[in-house]
Amino acid sequence: MKRWLKVTLGAVALLVVGGAAYTTYVYHSFKTAANAMYHPRSIVQPGAVSSLATGGVGRSVGTDTGASTPNPAAISQFKSFTVLVLGVDRRPHDPGRSDTMIVLSVNPAKGSMLMFNIPRDTRTELMGRGRDDKINHAFAFGGVDMSIRTVEHFLNHSIDYYVQMNMEGFAKMVDLVGGVEVYNPLDFQYEGHHFAQGNLNLNGTEALAYARMRFDDPRGDLGRNARQRELLKQILAQSISEEGLLRVKPILEAAGEQIRTDISFDDMKTFLTQIGPSLKQTDTVEIKGHGSKINGVYYYIVDEPERQRIHGILEKHLLTTAPSP
Repeated sequence: MKRWLKVTLGAVALLVVGGAAYTTYVYHSFKTAANAMYHPRSIVQPGAVSSLATGGVGRSVGTDTGASTPNPAAISQFKSFTVLVLGVDRRPHDPGRSDTMIVLSVNPAKGSMLMFNIPRDTRTELMGRGRDDKINHAFAFGGVDMSIRTVEHFLNHSIDYYVQMNMEGFAKMVDLVGGVEVYNPLDFQYEGHHFAQGNLNLNGTEALAYARMRFDDPRGDLGRNARQRELLKQILAQSISEEGLLRVKPILEAAGEQIRTDISFDDMKTFLTQIGPSLKQTDTVEIKGHGSKINGVYYYIVDEPERQRIHGILEKHLLTTAPSP
């Protein structure tokens, strides 16, 4: 065999073995990070309605105050499912509040995802407390479990999974994916940063400030919510880009430290390799309401017809096919 052919075959063999070793390394790194992130819900009340029992249709929770269990078949069987994303801001000697609450509805059959925020000041009954308060206070009083139960009550709809992210960790994740690019519709300054109108490239610290500002936004919480949704989409896109893959180890390590979820390793793998790439459309909706002071405290008031509208939009999106007339 000619020497050049031996060298070529040797190089190819080295690349194949090296590629296989790297793939194995990434797989085990991902599994380790996923296991570190995995935290199942600690409270499961009997009688709650889960999407598994209804096949993804008619998933109301009604007056039930218990949290539904995660749907173990939703992702693995490519059924539609819901995710509550909690961005938690922690302070010294304080359990923190979920200042960001985003509900995701994923429908693999339609190749579609629906995304909407629940404004942090929304007034609703906190499940387990027996009184009305700001919805983001549920996390301070009862952590993830009370947050899920309260959101389910507010939407009259079950939540299949949750993802909790530390907001300081959010900044670290942005840096690790190489920053994010967003279109800023509003010129403003916040926390020592100037955000000019137009396309911006943000690092982690800048992205966190960009996500937090609301008082100088004419749309208040709604404007802030829109910026947060855009940042979340950009982080997801950057994480699976070629540049993001080059940083796979630190990204996975940071995720293991900063994220908690009840989505298992196998379900994450299914979502990232099979469901995620098929999602070609992302729709957004805003929860309409009005501000009001009650006993000197500001609340965002969402009337019952609006809650029913959002419930209907969520139900319709989760349907595999359009309902029969």
